[in-house]
Amino acid sequence: MDFSMIVSEQRIKMAQEDGEFENLPGYGKPQNLDDDLSIPPALRMAHRIMKNAGYSTEEMDMKKEMVRIEDLIRVCEDETEKGELQKSLNEKMIRYNSMLSKKRVKTNSSIFKNYEQKIEKKLL
Repeated sequence: MDFSMIVSEQRIKMAQEDGEFENLPGYGKPQNLDDDLSIPPALRMAHRIMKNAGYSTEEMDMKKEMVRIEDLIRVCEDETEKGELQKSLNEKMIRYNSMLSKKRVKTNSSIFKNYEQKIEKKLL
């Protein structure tokens, strides 16, 4: 241990002995270490990475909805319905990009879309 570690440990012990940690908010209460209990264990790490990067569950839900609409457009045979789905997709993309821009996240949808399609092709 170096000198700074020794000094730090001594100061923490002194503060603990003097009772300086007893009036902290949440003292004596259990910590909520795992706030994503509803997330399947296989997806928790990805969820935490997204959360730490600033993406909310609302944004993820919006992205899922966009992917669902894209799938519907691919299989739709009625041109009128396809046009309505495309309009809905465009509205959702605008809302999604505005949510990200409010958080000052730079978006370039076409790059992400191309990358997503490349990954899909490799997986399928």
